Amino acid sequence: MGVGKSTVGRLLAERLDVGYRDTDDDIVAAEGREISEIFVDEGEEHFRALEKAAVATALTEHRGVLALGGGAVLDADSRALLAPHPVVYLSMDVEEAVRRTGLNVARPLLAVNPRKQWRELMEARRHLYEEVATAVVTTDGRTPEEVTQAALDALELKKA
Repeated sequence: MGVGKSTVGRLLAERLDVGYRDTDDDIVAAEGREISEIFVDEGEEHFRALEKAAVATALTEHRGVLALGGGAVLDADSRALLAPHPVVYLSMDVEEAVRRTGLNVARPLLAVNPRKQWRELMEARRHLYEEVATAVVTTDGRTPEEVTQAALDALELKKA
């Protein structure tokens, strides 16, 4: 959350001259409502089912840069689908998250005690992010352009 996946994803797609797609955007478009509303109205389990389907569809249909929501790796089937693809895990620490988002924006999983919840989410998910990652790129103190170049370098892709 707030790591810059959308910004960096778009920059990567531009630098690689490929399309960009975000599974969160796919879900919002299909459902006609924001993710926070889906969480409130239908619950996390329902959202995760939508997310799993969105990941599978996007990996089948899209050949460019694909941004995934932070919880997409929770599903074992989604992790298996990611295995043959280059995956960049954009990491940051809680202090950077606070600086970027203030942890006061509408994040359904951070509604109460956002710093503590952010740390708990990261502790629960970090190993899954690392499991699927071809490369880990830290974003702390870096501009989106610097993160983009670090991702290209990590994946040994072209420089533009």
